[in-house]
Amino acid sequence: MRRLPVYLLLDTSGSMSGEPIEAVKNGVQVMISSLRQNPQAIETAFISVITFDSSARQLIPLTDLASFQMQEIKANGTTSLGEALNLVSNCILNEVKQTTAESKGDWKPLVFIMTDGVPTDNWQSGLAEFKKRKVAFTVACAAGSGADTNALKQITDNVVSLDTADGASIAKFFAWVTASIGVTSTKVEDAGKEVTTMNELPPPPSELNIVV
Repeated sequence: MRRLPVYLLLDTSGSMSGEPIEAVKNGVQVMISSLRQNPQAIETAFISVITFDSSARQLIPLTDLASFQMQEIKANGTTSLGEALNLVSNCILNEVKQTTAESKGDWKPLVFIMTDGVPTDNWQSGLAEFKKRKVAFTVACAAGSGADTNALKQITDNVVSLDTADGASIAKFFAWVTASIGVTSTKVEDAGKEVTTMNELPPPPSELNIVV
């Protein structure tokens, strides 16, 4: 079975404390519940969660939807986005099965990055590692006015922004991520095609602005 690996890179720095971090926790739970109802996603999608604050850690390795259990997350510290990019690069290298002459590997991973701030580490070196992989379809979300969209545009062309990082906006972002994973899993299962542009994903809700 070819898996659709999905990596969520979630900012858990101090500025996310309170309503935003609660909305992220809730967003992940609702996403998993929804995807479990989707016959294609339950077969294909495997989810990993990476959090980043003063350091980055893989909270949940690539896990099938039925077994997925969200861990507790807290908001504190700075914004080590570079470390998160470095970590996801290694995770993709170690966890995603490559296609060989003998067998088909996993589908191209989806990476969703969500941050409300400006990277505080040497994120360019993490970006260089991430770019080497060239394998993931990546969407970055700038949550609220404090997020650095310029940095995110260097990571991926697919950047969306939320005007505010409040509970309702973050819930909308996760609902869109859920729909995007659902559509991609159907696409790979039914047509054997991977997503290559934002146009192939469901249209973002009005709260999500596409950054050009």
